[in-house]
Amino acid sequence: MRRTLLVYIFLSALACHAAEDPFIGKWTLNASKTKYPKSVPLPKSMSITMEPAGGQGSGIHYRSEISFQDGKFPSGKTSAGAVLISDYTADYSGTPVVVVTNGGVTTPVSLKRLSERTVVATYARENIVLATSTRVVSKDGQTMTVTTISKDKSGKNVTTVGVYQKVQ
Repeated sequence: MRRTLLVYIFLSALACHAAEDPFIGKWTLNASKTKYPKSVPLPKSMSITMEPAGGQGSGIHYRSEISFQDGKFPSGKTSAGAVLISDYTADYSGTPVVVVTNGGVTTPVSLKRLSERTVVATYARENIVLATSTRVVSKDGQTMTVTTISKDKSGKNVTTVGVYQKVQ
């Protein structure tokens, strides 16, 4: 009986932690607070949806949808509506998983949770880091700031800061 009670308490605590993951929900880009250098096109709109995955709050299912101002994907490809969709499911162990997109980009990502409100996403190919995004959720849980460092065509570091508002 006591063992059953302890197991129940433990599982309840894990379920509460998973339900309280501040990253879970739908987020939309707040363009007025977002900072992109002139060399990087600011999306017309962007939404990110994160759902629990892996059980016990150990990971997420991530889906983003980005619309571009000029009707082109960053690769230069043109598409009706030019909405880039990215999708993956990953845990926070740092194990790489493939990001599936409709734009022809399939860069693996790995996630590491640094704290309850901070996750680092590392995008790498062939052991070369292409970009690192640090996601931080505010204490009130309503704002997520994503700071991404990547390299431009000349090899210089480029930093973008995306600010997102939680909508659900």
